[in-house]
Amino acid sequence: MDKGRIVVISGPSGAGKGTVIKKLMEVDPDIVFSVSATTRPARAGEKEGVAYFFVSHERFREMIAGDELLEYAEYVGEFYGTPKAPVYESVSNGKYILLDIEVKGARQIMLKAPEAVTIFLVPPDLQELERRLRGRRTDSEDKMIARLNRARAELEEKVHYSHVVVNDVVNRAAEEILDIINNC
Repeated sequence: MDKGRIVVISGPSGAGKGTVIKKLMEVDPDIVFSVSATTRPARAGEKEGVAYFFVSHERFREMIAGDELLEYAEYVGEFYGTPKAPVYESVSNGKYILLDIEVKGARQIMLKAPEAVTIFLVPPDLQELERRLRGRRTDSEDKMIARLNRARAELEEKVHYSHVVVNDVVNRAAEEILDIINNC
């Protein structure tokens, strides 16, 4: 590999992005995960600096003002963003850096880094998506409805991505994404 590249993976909440990304990193040491910053509380088992950098709303605003983020967006009352420095460091070290970001953030990346590989991960259907989200048991019914409504809107955005991958079986979806990354 001559140089690294930014790889954007988006999809609705419940599409299985985290699971597929974990699989990709297991099979290729040149694939690294970009840790995002967020204002949402940590879920059980999530570790600071591994799953996310968990920050206050005030600190997130400081990061925006200081131009420390490659992209950022609000999602269901919380903020998410990609710190610039680690992304550029990974690319300069010849790594493929995976950004797990939502569609608004992905559009920012598409404008700022048009050479990025963009992949939209989708569930097999909306019923499976709802089953996955409800299986988490982390959201109130109001937040669940907001996530499902947002997912329907986000699915319309897949036409803006260079690739769409169906996550019906994790290993198959990971293999397809690996093929895309290796042939870009």
